Amino acid sequence: MQGLLSLASGIDRITRAFGILAALLVVAACAVSALNALSRYTLDMSSNAFLEIQWQMFAGIFLLGSAHVLRLNEHVRVDLIYGSISARGKLWVDVFGFVVFFFPLCFIMLEMGIPWAYKSFLAGESSANAGGLPVWPVKALLPLGFVLLLIQGIAELIRRIAALRGVIALDVAYEKPVQ
Repeated sequence: MQGLLSLASGIDRITRAFGILAALLVVAACAVSALNALSRYTLDMSSNAFLEIQWQMFAGIFLLGSAHVLRLNEHVRVDLIYGSISARGKLWVDVFGFVVFFFPLCFIMLEMGIPWAYKSFLAGESSANAGGLPVWPVKALLPLGFVLLLIQGIAELIRRIAALRGVIALDVAYEKPVQ
């Protein structure tokens, strides 16, 4: 089990790095947005590339940062029942949720997203707008984001099972591993 917990820690480092990249994309998106507004209103110049890079960066923020958000347990969760059950019950709900809902969704998105992104790459797909950007790089973010989610889900499942087996203590309220 210690080997699996080490694997989970390694996965955490990977998703943290992508979380930092997503945070940097927030800063970059704000800068591009400000520069776009400045050039449009002061110089009466604008470009479709400015507009497109903003939504592409938003996609990167969301898809690259979601695994990090899962790692921090800051994801959206419906707490109608979850908040009122025991710590051990929460662990079982999490295990059930990962196995029955989370992993199948990740696999479906990868099954659909990989060919979609690959076809876009092979075609060298670009925006239909004049002065637009290539589209295939942002389409490649979809499978990458779900791979990151999948591996972080594996790390979280490892921790839940370890806590259920009594190998580690887990503060379920914040789900930070205590070792």
